[in-house]
Amino acid sequence: MVRRIRYGAVQYVSVVFKEDVMHTLALLVTLEAKPGKAEELSAFLKSALPLVAQETQTLSWFAFRIGPSKFGIFDTFPDEASRNAHINGEIAAALFAKAEELLATPPQIEKPDIVAAK
Repeated sequence: MVRRIRYGAVQYVSVVFKEDVMHTLALLVTLEAKPGKAEELSAFLKSALPLVAQETQTLSWFAFRIGPSKFGIFDTFPDEASRNAHINGEIAAALFAKAEELLATPPQIEKPDIVAAK
């Protein structure tokens, strides 16, 4: 299922799969676009939807905009193998291939554990 939501200044696109599976691990990635590249970065994130839709072990995926040039990605996984497969997958490879062109700073990647979810 694909959702496009705007909440105040934050806009995001999400793909949600297998809601009956336990979401235990996540990735939180923040991205800062180079001057003049914010819309291109936004378009790149939207273009990732078909790739993430193929990742059956990525339980949920959200791409969101925090400010004029700041973006984020939040995704959830049932286990470490699934999270690592995503980190080493096509979306991450495509992002790092475009990083020098689009990003002002390297992506900030965190690996949170989910303690509660609804």
